[in-house]
Amino acid sequence: MATYKKKYKPEGKKAEQQAEEMDSTTAEVFNTLDETASKSEQWIEKNSKVLFGALIAVVVVFLAFLGYNKYIVEPNELEASNELAFPRKYFDEAATAGSGIDSLLNLGLEGADGNYGFLDVADAYSGTDAGNLANYYAGVSYLQMKQYDKAIEYLSKFNSDNAVLNAVSLGAIGDAFSDIDQQEDALEYYEKAANVESNEFTTPLFLYKSAQTAMLLKDFDKAENMFSIIKEKYPTSDQGKDIDKFINAAKYAKN
Repeated sequence: MATYKKKYKPEGKKAEQQAEEMDSTTAEVFNTLDETASKSEQWIEKNSKVLFGALIAVVVVFLAFLGYNKYIVEPNELEASNELAFPRKYFDEAATAGSGIDSLLNLGLEGADGNYGFLDVADAYSGTDAGNLANYYAGVSYLQMKQYDKAIEYLSKFNSDNAVLNAVSLGAIGDAFSDIDQQEDALEYYEKAANVESNEFTTPLFLYKSAQTAMLLKDFDKAENMFSIIKEKYPTSDQGKDIDKFINAAKYAKN
């Protein structure tokens, strides 16, 4: 059954006046909205060609981006990855070779028989993951060949989202500086390597190298602190074994 709702009638002149003011205000609001909507419609109609052109431009840019990735970036990445396979073969052989290591590393760096080496891949495919990785291999190769300036140059170009690989590359730069007796720089990079990510492999390794370098620089407080972190957080690591003797050595050195 329908329920009849009695229409509200304001009582008294004051209430009647308030109701009239409310109706007037509401009307003004709707009129304003109508005017705004009308102006918006007029503006859109007037500028429809411009808006349509802008929309087309956005679509074109988006499609161009997709096409660039599909037909240029992805094939380039695949090509770079294939080119990297040749020098990596010599790099891997050098890791297990008993002699002739420099020759193998040079083949990896320079390439042979018309195939690219790490230097070529890093240069020709600089915007790819493989080109980035080629910088790492080139840097490590130069480090093993004791060409420290070049090792630092190529390792400094490398960057990675892989925390372990990033830490190892920073630590390798530290090794290069250490080998040319720039211990302050070596300490800086060892600390960076230790702080990339906490794990049981790279963190205690580069904390240990940082501490040993701090000992060379006679910063015994820092050395003791780093040795102590290894004892506290990484006691089962290779560096954690016999760590007490290094802590005591740092303590005694201060006296």
